[in-house]
Amino acid sequence: MKLFKKSDDEERESLVDELLQKVAAANMPAHVLKIAEEEVGLLGKINPSAAEYTIGITYIDYLLTLPWNKRTADNLDLTRAETILNEDHYGLTKTKERLLEHLAVKVLRSSRRPRVLVADDEEVARKNLAYILEKEGYAVSTAANGSQVLDALNAAEYDVVITDLRMGGVDGMEVLSRVRTDHPGTKVIMVTGYATVPSAIEAMKKGALSYIAKPFKLDEVRVAVKEAVESRSQIGNTKGSVLCFAGPPGTGKTSLGRSIARALGRKFMRISLGGMKDEAEIRGHRRTYVGAKPGRIIEEIRRVESSNPVMMLDELDKIGTDFKGDPASALLEVLDPEQNASFVDHYLDVPFDLSSVIFILTANVLDNIPAPLRDRMEVIPFSGYTLEDKRDIATRYIIRRQIRDKGLADYPPTFTPEAVDTMVQDYTREAGIRNLERIIATVCRKIAKECVMHPETACALTVTPEMVQRYLGRKKFLVETADDRDRIGVATGLVRTEAGGDLIFVEAAQMKGKKELIITGSLGDIMRESAQAALTYIRSNASSLGIAEDFFEHHDIHIHVPSGAIQKDGPSAGVTILAALASLLTNRPVRRDVAMTGEITLTGRILPVGGIQEKVLAARRAKIRTIIVPARNGPDIAELPPHILADLDIILADSVADIVQKVLV
Repeated sequence: MKLFKKSDDEERESLVDELLQKVAAANMPAHVLKIAEEEVGLLGKINPSAAEYTIGITYIDYLLTLPWNKRTADNLDLTRAETILNEDHYGLTKTKERLLEHLAVKVLRSSRRPRVLVADDEEVARKNLAYILEKEGYAVSTAANGSQVLDALNAAEYDVVITDLRMGGVDGMEVLSRVRTDHPGTKVIMVTGYATVPSAIEAMKKGALSYIAKPFKLDEVRVAVKEAVESRSQIGNTKGSVLCFAGPPGTGKTSLGRSIARALGRKFMRISLGGMKDEAEIRGHRRTYVGAKPGRIIEEIRRVESSNPVMMLDELDKIGTDFKGDPASALLEVLDPEQNASFVDHYLDVPFDLSSVIFILTANVLDNIPAPLRDRMEVIPFSGYTLEDKRDIATRYIIRRQIRDKGLADYPPTFTPEAVDTMVQDYTREAGIRNLERIIATVCRKIAKECVMHPETACALTVTPEMVQRYLGRKKFLVETADDRDRIGVATGLVRTEAGGDLIFVEAAQMKGKKELIITGSLGDIMRESAQAALTYIRSNASSLGIAEDFFEHHDIHIHVPSGAIQKDGPSAGVTILAALASLLTNRPVRRDVAMTGEITLTGRILPVGGIQEKVLAARRAKIRTIIVPARNGPDIAELPPHILADLDIILADSVADIVQKVLV
């Protein structure tokens, strides 16, 4: 029995020695190395049959396999990055420009020579130090006294200051104090021929990085300057990039993240946040739980074996919350450049540096994201594609890919431009291109079937609009506003939805009643308030609009927005509701070739709204040529590409009085 126990002890000691060797070779940060050694030491005191023994081994193994100091080198070739982005994605000019700006900053930072300021009242000592450090690749400036040091620091930024202790006027201690107060990022190395223990203690207390006595060894100075530059560079690089791609589905947000990783030469990882309700998915479980494990952030970094990947957090606006915690709040630390350099996962219980990670988040609607979380991100909007964009994307990318995927590469069909336009306009109505790809895939499958059954006639054919209709059946979408007649009490509005821009039709009717306002159509509180504000404005300005002032005394007003099963809300329908009411009460039809958007006030002012590009694209799809937008949205209109504004008449309106006569026949 004793022999068996001794054998157990020997096996445990052997395992502890092996783990200690692995820990020593793992190149961990000092604070993690200390924790790992303590855990291994604790493991040597636990009985192998205890549950804690297995938990301890698993934890140490996790610490060993994390990429504490492993990172991929960035490929900073801007031309290559631009080529990759243009190959993978059509358009998205602003997004690509933002990434190239990020790379340009990296190039400048990596090519910058660290700057060192040498201060000594002896000219020979200054020149010797400057010569040595310039040979090491540093950009060196010199100063003869403390006053010159302070002037130089106010004029330019330096990474390291090497200063003598005793100088005329402002001495080294005063320089050290002023640097720590006014330039906290600059490291100070004290060099003196009058080294004493009290002065060394005082210098280190005031924040000197090193204290070197003359005469010194050259290697001693080199090591001190190198350490100072590296610590300075770590502080400068703590802030990572946190980008949020916001826009309709199918516009290329997720796939662009992969292209960014490929352009940079980094590892790519994706975490879907849709439906996530447990805070532990982000922060991990504490080791006190049975089956505890780290959160998804640390788990994915371990899987890709790199501490600086491109991390995509998908569907941020669909994150959930319940009694298990709030994952969105847990993300605040992850996405805050001021905090994520020391992110603590509950399972690891030691800080892990996430500052080198490029975070890319995606969302369809920003309104669903908590304000503190939005504040930590740089939002890059993704707008819907125009007809011209979709035509080019289909021709250049989708059709070629579907021909290859459906086995038609040896007998490629030819799609005429008219056939592509038919698929885009008559069978899809979306901001992105997902349904367009499904439609093209359906056509290619049907061609593949005919090619197999009738190879002599059905291969390498030319696809025309008639063939598209034969393959896909009747048209799914019709242009609702192109040739319809003007109607009384019916106005066309522009709104933004999760799928991009869309049209709504606001209908108004009056009947005998007792001054009641009826609002239907699954409208939210904000839209209902817009309807009440529109009615109040018309009642208070009835005489100027040519409406009987007592029209509401013996009548009810009913406002309805069709598609009642779809929830609708937002302030941008205020102008549309007012136009419908004005049309109803003046008995003048609303022009159906005019669409409008804008929030109204009780005094008749028109306030700016969001989603202008999506709304303009929706009007173009519906063949509407006149659009009324708030005057304060003029800058948004000016930013739109010229081809979007072609053939459109944009009316900028400041008040309701500006538009009533323009929309009523």
